[in-house]
Amino acid sequence: MSLNCNEINLVLEELSIQGAFIQDIIQPGFDTLALYTYKEGTAKTVLICTAQNSVRLNETRRKITKNNKPLRFMEFLKSRIKGCRINSIEQIGLERVVKLELSHSETEFFNLYIRLWNNAANVILCDQNDLVLDSMFRRPERYEVKGETFIPPAVIQEKYEDSLQKFPVRQWENQHVNQNNPEWVAKSFNEYIDFWYGEFAQSLSREALLEKAEKWYNSNLSKKENALNNLLQKKESFKNADSLKHQGDLILAYGHLISEDSNFLECEDYETGKTVRLVINPKKSAQENAADYYKNYKKAVSGSEEIEHDIEIAKKQIEKLNALYEEIKNEPNPVKIEQLLRKDTTPKQKQKKSHPGLEYVVNGWTIYVGRDANENDELLRRHVRGEDMWLHVRDFPGGYVFIKAQKNKTVPLDILLDAGNLAVYYSKARNAGKTDLYYTHVKYLRRAKNGPKGLVLPTQEKNLCITPDRQRLSKLDFLHKEAQI
Repeated sequence: MSLNCNEINLVLEELSIQGAFIQDIIQPGFDTLALYTYKEGTAKTVLICTAQNSVRLNETRRKITKNNKPLRFMEFLKSRIKGCRINSIEQIGLERVVKLELSHSETEFFNLYIRLWNNAANVILCDQNDLVLDSMFRRPERYEVKGETFIPPAVIQEKYEDSLQKFPVRQWENQHVNQNNPEWVAKSFNEYIDFWYGEFAQSLSREALLEKAEKWYNSNLSKKENALNNLLQKKESFKNADSLKHQGDLILAYGHLISEDSNFLECEDYETGKTVRLVINPKKSAQENAADYYKNYKKAVSGSEEIEHDIEIAKKQIEKLNALYEEIKNEPNPVKIEQLLRKDTTPKQKQKKSHPGLEYVVNGWTIYVGRDANENDELLRRHVRGEDMWLHVRDFPGGYVFIKAQKNKTVPLDILLDAGNLAVYYSKARNAGKTDLYYTHVKYLRRAKNGPKGLVLPTQEKNLCITPDRQRLSKLDFLHKEAQI
């Protein structure tokens, strides 16, 4: 239920904000706006809602929840009308369109139109000649876009006749609608409207949001549970790793029985006494066939270690999803519910990163990894400081690794080894075995004149010799995945 024309006039009369100044503007959602005004020692918050079935304008004393990310229209209004004086505010005839005449100085004037129609509500900022500067909802078919001329509705005198009979103000005096406090009585129509919409319209929109949240939760839970089940099945397949090694041993023991005409080797298992049939490549020798089995064995052992990390990550993702859904179900504020849903449903590729490359946090120490020349250069230019540590492999191209400095603390050897392993892993020396690196503080790096992008010349560097540690890298990979949850 939206405000009718006579209710709007009553709201504006009670507001009495002519001569007030707009101190701040907050837009908690795409369809809600709050103007913070101040006049002669009195501060008032004017709430503008354009949501269907909740279209209204009224004073509110409720806390307005800020959006996690500043919205376009709010930022635009702040740049134009924050600090403006409200010279007048009135409804245009009985058309449910409110016009605010604003001024910044004696030379800068604006008209802010608030259309309170249930199916076409909008907030439009124009210059003094009604040329549209921007609008909450850009609607080209209504010419409500930048550069178009806004045409206010025509005032029809006949509509004034019998308007109170046709559009009565709802009964609000002495109404007891607060179930939690039966003695509560509104002191003004603004207070009554604010409470009524806060209780009834809010519950309606909250129900719709909770229904949307349930669908989102069920869909995501199904995907994450399927992913976890796949990992558990893969883990089961790795349990046969030891049998691969034993089969390789059997091939070496009975290699003399391999026939060039058969893809199988039949032999007696000296552990069980049973006859087994092993798949082989008849074109390869016994040693080569056994080597294939040993290779698959090593892969299975390595995979079983990594799969445990992935299973733990998958379980934590489900735990986080369940916790977030509980938070949404227990949240009474629909604006906050919408923000929680919007935040979690934003695609990862659209979520802005604070820096390029990869980030690892180990025991309170932060490590940045650049994977190519662009990331190396960007990290070096904008995201590290002189006291931060820089590492790079010798004689091989690769990424830059930085350890962020901590005040009055020396980088522990364990953290240095973690960073060194990352430097080797993200370089051409990944499979070279033991590798030499050098490290120094960022302040001792000098850019190579006319050199390639990101190329630096270090001074006062120290040497570090690293043999890649698979377990250390697995731990770092686990920490990185966990941080992404």
